[in-house]
Amino acid sequence: MPIDWPALSARCDHAGIPLRGGFHPGDDDGVPPAGDLPAGTLVLLGNAGPSMWRAFSRAREDAPDLALDDWTLAVVSALAAELGAAALFPFTGPPYWPFQRWAQRAEAVYPSPLGILIHPRFGLWHGYRAALAFPERLSLPPRDDLPSPCASCADRPCLRACPVSAFSPGNYDVAACVGHLDAQAGAACMTGGCLSRRACPVGQEHIYPEEQRRFHMRAFRCAHSAR
Repeated sequence: MPIDWPALSARCDHAGIPLRGGFHPGDDDGVPPAGDLPAGTLVLLGNAGPSMWRAFSRAREDAPDLALDDWTLAVVSALAAELGAAALFPFTGPPYWPFQRWAQRAEAVYPSPLGILIHPRFGLWHGYRAALAFPERLSLPPRDDLPSPCASCADRPCLRACPVSAFSPGNYDVAACVGHLDAQAGAACMTGGCLSRRACPVGQEHIYPEEQRRFHMRAFRCAHSAR
């Protein structure tokens, strides 16, 4: 039976990892086969606003030390087995799949001055956690190609908000950012989330809850301080 897009979206929502869009891969998209067959459709999964965090938080009630990557692996691998798809992740490489490029093929997202992708509705409060490669060429909904909100933003508050000016056009000073987070002066970023990200006016109604922002900041600091 062909996979129905609304039913697939509802199934992903129920699993706690929403559907973020999809596309029919071409030879230049770098999408691996879906099992023994070429991938006919690639579907991206992730978060937009706080919905995925709520599902992950419920899972951590019984396993407080559960890692987000481990939860994602378990949830999406089960979905892939159920749906007859191949599961792909941005954090299990090598190989490291081009999720940023895939995201721009799947829906209207654009590079922002902070380097991360901005969504016209969700702003900077979204992300991509996995993909499902189907051998079938699924019927996709029409793509809503809204323009980048950054194109009409003259003030660029995101660039001005960083206390250590870690962001500039085309550059992100990771060392300056991590050094700030390691100091007492970085407490506001650590507890409330990146000040530059929070300064973007787009998608403020979808901002992550404070607990989720702290979680991601701790993970970022841990990953980069250990290098």
